Parts: sequence; C-alpha cells; structure tokens
Amino acid sequence: MIYDQIVPSTPLEKIIKSVWWIDSEGDAAIETQKIVPDGYPEFIIHFGDTFEINISGRWETQAKFLLAGQIRKHFHLRNTGIAKMLGIKFQPTAAYALFGLDMSELIDDVIAVDKSYGRLFELADELLKCADFEACNSHIENWFDNRVIQSSELGPVDKAVQELIATNGNVRLNQLYEELGVSERTLERQFKKAIGLSPKFYSRIIRFTYIFDQIKRGKEPWLDITYDSGYYDQAHFIKNFKEFTGESPSAYGFEEKNMANFFLFKE
Repeated sequence: MIYDQIVPSTPLEKIIKSVWWIDSEGDAAIETQKIVPDGYPEFIIHFGDTFEINISGRWETQAKFLLAGQIRKHFHLRNTGIAKMLGIKFQPTAAYALFGLDMSELIDDVIAVDKSYGRLFELADELLKCADFEACNSHIENWFDNRVIQSSELGPVDKAVQELIATNGNVRLNQLYEELGVSERTLERQFKKAIGLSPKFYSRIIRFTYIFDQIKRGKEPWLDITYDSGYYDQAHFIKNFKEFTGESPSAYGFEEKNMANFFLFKE
C-alpha cells in the first residue's frame, strides 16, 4: 500500500493542509481501517473501487466523490476491491469559507458530492482524468490558485484556530475570548458554523493529535507525554485517548502502517 502526501505551495497553505494519495497497487484484498479525529475536513475522490464506511454501527457503501466533516470519535472504513484514492485535506475553516457550507451539518458524517455541489463536483470530475498523483496535485494547485482567501484581517474563528493549533490545544478559553474581544456564546456559534465543533471540543482534538507529534519525535515515557500534552493526569490522558481511538495508548499500534497513523503523524 502506498501512502503519500504533498504540502501545497505557500499561497495555498491558507486553505489546504495537504493533498494525499493512497494506492493498493492493484491489491484487492479486503482490509478494515480505523479513522480517528485530526481536526481537518477533507474532500475525497475514489479512482479505484469504492469503500464501505461504518460510523453509525452499520456498513454503508460510499460514493465516488465525498466530503468529510469533523468527526468526534473513531470510525471504520473497508475497501471493496482495489483502493486508489485522492484527498484534499482543507484547513479547518476553508470548506466553509470557499463553498459556504455550514460545517455543523457535517459533524460525524461523510457525504456524497454530486452535481448540486457545483464547483466541487466539477473539480472531482476533472481530477479523475489526471494520469497520476503529481498531475492531480498540479491541477489542484492551479484550480485553487485564484481561490486563496485574500484577507489581511483574520476573523475571530481563524484567530482562535491559529491560537489553538499554536498551543497544541492548551489555551484557556476564557483568556481566548478576552483576547479576541468576543463572548463565549458568539465564538461558539461562529465556530460551529465554520468548523462544526465548539472551541472546547476542537481544542481536545488538537491536544490529542499532539500526542502523535511527540511520539514521532521519540518522546517517552507516557508520564512525560501526558503532562507535555496538557493533561492533568494519566487517567485523564488515557480516557481522552480511548475516546478518540477506542484503544488505550499502550495498546495502540503507533508503528503500524495504516490510514490513522498516516494522517496523524504529520510531516
């Protein structure tokens, strides 16, 4: 299985986190994969056979073109044949800003993108004609080049997201409201529309993903990771980790080559 990703050119970093590619190289063996929260919405295109998804407790067949909103806990995917898929991982507020989507409607959901989505559907249709990952990425760069959000002044939600990511989710929200000059209720309402989650829950996801950054850098033991990640104690750390992955940190396969680790071990 090939896992590959490209960070976009500097101008596009405002709206795209990365472009990724997964290819089973013709292997049609069925494999179930776990997906865990990472804080970024995605646009996904299946070049090969479609996948099945299990979020609500039953398996459902996915469409060829998909938009994934924020997820609050792990779910499972499995291929139905040869896997070949491309994904655009957007920055947290980009899907809302670019396409006017109310992200609160996409919580814990992966929806089919059809012709009613206009430009997004047209992009997917164009990408299906690309010869390889490099060609797809070049097309994406060109397509989004004129759609970069040109704003010298960031709004409260973008400022809040920047602060949460910069502090690895460890910022006092009361202090954040004060710095931004907005009320808790106002920021929460704007946050849910632009991202889908409350600032508090989003900060928990960012804090969780920081665990993988520390593991990648060779940080140990668990006690150090617990406190460096901003958890009060190991019990709180383990509970949060289990909520997002379904496993304890000691049982989780950090060395495994799978989708969850591909997305969480950031480049």
